[in-house]
Amino acid sequence: MSDGAEPPNVDELTPPNRTLMGPGPSDVDPRVLRAMSTPLVGHLDPSFIDVMNDVQELLRYTFRTDNKWTIPVSGTGSAAMEAAIGNLVEPGDTMLVPTNGYFGGRMADMAQRAGGDIVEVHAPWGEPLDPTDVAAAFDEHDIDVFGFIHAETSTGVVQPAVPELTSIAHESDALVIADTVTSIGGVELRVDEWDIDVAYAGPQKCLSCPPGASPLTLNDAAMEKVLNRAEDARSWYLDLSLLEGYWGEERAYHHTAPITNVYALREALRLVAEEGIEERWARHRRVAGALKAGFQAMGLEMNASDEYWLPSLNAVRVPDGVDDGAVIDYLLEAYDLEIASGLGDLEGEIWRIGCMGHSANPKNVAYVLSALGDALDRQGADIDSEAAIPAMHDALGDD
Repeated sequence: MSDGAEPPNVDELTPPNRTLMGPGPSDVDPRVLRAMSTPLVGHLDPSFIDVMNDVQELLRYTFRTDNKWTIPVSGTGSAAMEAAIGNLVEPGDTMLVPTNGYFGGRMADMAQRAGGDIVEVHAPWGEPLDPTDVAAAFDEHDIDVFGFIHAETSTGVVQPAVPELTSIAHESDALVIADTVTSIGGVELRVDEWDIDVAYAGPQKCLSCPPGASPLTLNDAAMEKVLNRAEDARSWYLDLSLLEGYWGEERAYHHTAPITNVYALREALRLVAEEGIEERWARHRRVAGALKAGFQAMGLEMNASDEYWLPSLNAVRVPDGVDDGAVIDYLLEAYDLEIASGLGDLEGEIWRIGCMGHSANPKNVAYVLSALGDALDRQGADIDSEAAIPAMHDALGDD
């Protein structure tokens, strides 16, 4: 660019007003957007310290934990994931990771980058881990850390029997890391009762909050390992022994927190507390159940069996002869409606349709069912699009 170049002529920002029913982000509650428009203060301002305290208490409520070390990591959900794995896994440690979805592979990648060795416990995509297989892996290997995905966004499967998994790990003195990105605030999650040592999450799914400050909680056993590592964590920014100074009692400078994102998370968590966490779990199951009933009445097949169905993320099989990408494009162009395609082994085979947080409401469900029925009719799919809405209303118990 020459010294005399004119400045670029960039128009005012006008993003489209989408209905977000993919795997995340979900629609943001207007109260959260208002919180983000409030005045900025410094990251060590006394008023922001009060906000930090509020967020930590609200996160404890939402995680169902009394863990002292419960914080929002400055970054997206993957930052919270890397903070958990990169601090718990030391060079030479062995981590047991699942193969039944896309995000187990990400766990493995992060653990390897932290210097760990990987052992895999296998299950088909679309099924949860079998505790028998997990126990067999512990019998065969000396495992230090066990990671599992509570709600696998790539397959639409929820992991049952979590206390059984954590018990197997703890009998071998291993620590347990749970990926709760697609479950926190939408699917039953009880960190303390289920004996989970570390759980990380993202704010943009069932919490209906923009990404940027991501939940993380560690119990005393996990934090003891972090603080007694033989060598420093490889990431300075995500080193929890350093972040402890900022989010602990000292509130000492480490980095400039994403203040507006923390405001947003506080308001999103306030909405969770006002609704009540168990009532929120029930709403997600009821509304997503109506969405599922509509899909099935239409003639579509779910990827997960009823036993392992994940309410917050519905993986729907693409009918024979249908172009999954063309349907996604049509919904975006004709309806301003976002759904997503499959990942990894399920690419091209499923649609991933969320029912999360502020988006988990009957109006959005009806919109998705009507729009998807239209898109499939246009492709000549063998479905009954007119059966979807009555089935939805029946499932909701509407008169």
